[in-house]
Amino acid sequence: MRLMLDLATSDPTTFTTIKSISQRQDISEKYLEQIITQLNKAHFVQSARGAQGGYKLSKDPRSITVGEVLRIMEGSLAPVSCLEKGQRCTRASNCVTLVLWKEIQDAVDKIVDNTTLADLIARQKTMTK
Repeated sequence: MRLMLDLATSDPTTFTTIKSISQRQDISEKYLEQIITQLNKAHFVQSARGAQGGYKLSKDPRSITVGEVLRIMEGSLAPVSCLEKGQRCTRASNCVTLVLWKEIQDAVDKIVDNTTLADLIARQKTMTK
């Protein structure tokens, strides 16, 4: 998320290098390269090679939700495997904990799917005042 927020707060008309993000965010360049590859494949960032190369968001920060980014990077956000798509536990009809896990998943989904990068940027601005 810090990589995406860094790009979201950068000049949208220029490309930002992994090295500069690494320095600002104190995250290794190797790790950022792994992350940015997945985000690029998912068309959340654009890349450019050369002296003025780097990365920038391919969408407006108001249209990118935290949930989308998390699912690109982590896959399912289900707290237990029996809630993942295509999974069905034989105990599901009698499992009271499944109900609890579903409530937790619904709460997490509601938060991450209704929070955009722009929302996080606004929150960050109020924290740094």
